[in-house]
Amino acid sequence: MTVTPPDRATAPRDAALLAALPVAVIVVDPEDRVSHANTLAEELLDRSAPMMRGRPLAAVLPPPSEGRSRDGQGLAAYDTVIETARGARMRADFGEAAVPDHPGWRVITLHPSAARHGHSPDRGGGARAAVGAAAMLAHEIRNPLSGIRGAAQLIGQGELPQLIVREVDRIAALIDRMQAFGDERPLPLGAANIYPLLDHARRVALAGFARGTRIEERFDPSLPAARINPDALVQVLINLLKNAQQAVLSIEEPLITLATAYRHGMAARPVSGGDKVALPIEIAVIDNGPGPPAEIADHLFDPFVSGHAAGQGLGLALVDKLVRDMGGIVQHAREGSPAATVFRLLLPRGTA
Repeated sequence: MTVTPPDRATAPRDAALLAALPVAVIVVDPEDRVSHANTLAEELLDRSAPMMRGRPLAAVLPPPSEGRSRDGQGLAAYDTVIETARGARMRADFGEAAVPDHPGWRVITLHPSAARHGHSPDRGGGARAAVGAAAMLAHEIRNPLSGIRGAAQLIGQGELPQLIVREVDRIAALIDRMQAFGDERPLPLGAANIYPLLDHARRVALAGFARGTRIEERFDPSLPAARINPDALVQVLINLLKNAQQAVLSIEEPLITLATAYRHGMAARPVSGGDKVALPIEIAVIDNGPGPPAEIADHLFDPFVSGHAAGQGLGLALVDKLVRDMGGIVQHAREGSPAATVFRLLLPRGTA
């Protein structure tokens, strides 16, 4: 039997092969400059490949000091702390190897803790369990919500009463969503301006749990609309702001920052597979607290894991679930000098 060789014209090219690898890959040329970075490297380092291409490796990813081989060409460091040029820290397996028959060329691979960076494929199941547990409380929550809404309406038509009414209505809608969680219906999404939602979440925080705390805004005013569910995004923002407020309780000068940015070239593949989806809209909630304990830093989005004494460990699990429902990802990192805690949402752009 004659075996027909595969058509070379349809064989995947080098860039496609690198993009398909389940680890972050950076190719470095003989001048120690970045020549190529695959999709996972873009997500991990929070930079697009065009932004990294041609830059010195040290300006993108300084290698760890330990583990260099005797010949000076290879590097292997396992479960080590890696610090990016932007100040983000992560635990990862770091590998560096020379490219055969190409003197001076090297390939660097990074395999980080997936749970910390928002890409763990099994996190969705934990988040679903958390939402299911919350749904058990829905009936008991509805009665006091009705009383709060009625009392707010009796107070009058001022700004705070109307804020209370809107929040009660939003929570009631969220409870409806929890009760119907098992039917797997997609979350209604559409193009929306995120800035009124950011302003609303900030005012809710300052009127209640974050009263007296400074919340700064660091916005990119040119951001396009994002493809989101407005109620879900507000819930995510409030949960992250509450988490930040709890983190800065022991800080002499507590500071929470809401930041936005447009990340050119940022994309990710859905957990269920398929083509990459562009996620250029970035929203970050940053606090100057001490950060979560090291022993739980890799499990912050798991249900019932909390670094706060009074915490129930459901807020970040719900954040993860809602962001996934909107087609985005959520990441956690310690960045900058002095170090700050960053929760970063990456969301798809809205379509006209």
